[in-house]
Amino acid sequence: MQPKNVAIRKRTQIASANRVMFMWVAAVSVVVGISLVGAMFLTQILFFNEKVLSEKEKTVKVLSVNYNNITKDDGLEAQVRILNTNQALINSKAKADDQALQVILDALPSDANSLALGASLQNKLLAGINGLTLNSLQVDPVVGVESLSDDNTVVNASSSRGDVVSEIQFRFSVNGDEAALTQVLKNLERSIRTIDIISLKIESQGSTRMMTVQGRAFYEPARKVELIEKTVNQ
Repeated sequence: MQPKNVAIRKRTQIASANRVMFMWVAAVSVVVGISLVGAMFLTQILFFNEKVLSEKEKTVKVLSVNYNNITKDDGLEAQVRILNTNQALINSKAKADDQALQVILDALPSDANSLALGASLQNKLLAGINGLTLNSLQVDPVVGVESLSDDNTVVNASSSRGDVVSEIQFRFSVNGDEAALTQVLKNLERSIRTIDIISLKIESQGSTRMMTVQGRAFYEPARKVELIEKTVNQ
């Protein structure tokens, strides 16, 4: 009987030891698993924080460069002050209380307003010249930006600039003597708007001459400067 009891006790001890070992292995596995998950989570947070810091550093560099470009001795702020004292700009002001920089804005407007250009040509550049007769005047709407409505008025067709060339083409025909035609060319040259003459043709008609001009004026769409938010994904 005694050997049999000893064998039973040994098997019981072995089974108990196995259970204890299994519990320890299971506990250690849980701890190791939790540690690995925690390490992976911390690693992801570390990399994410590095990405955020990298984006912030890029933003700081851009702002620093822009600030230096504005405030340095020959920067934008100094150049604007110099332009405000430019006598040529001061002499070209449309209104006495305008700043000199307004001349630049008037010379290169931000909108493709072909109607305004046509009115300027008809009422200012081609008006008030002795012996001059305006035969025809046509200003083309900017393709992709303006279009003709049903009543032949110009309306905005799109607010997106895309690949549209920032120019407005026009053509006109006038009759007059040599002095009148010369004055037309001088008015175009002295115009505050930037005008480029593409073609010019002069034909004689008895004692008068007819001049046909094709040209273009320019505009520069306004640029929007603003701070934006950027989402950094993990």
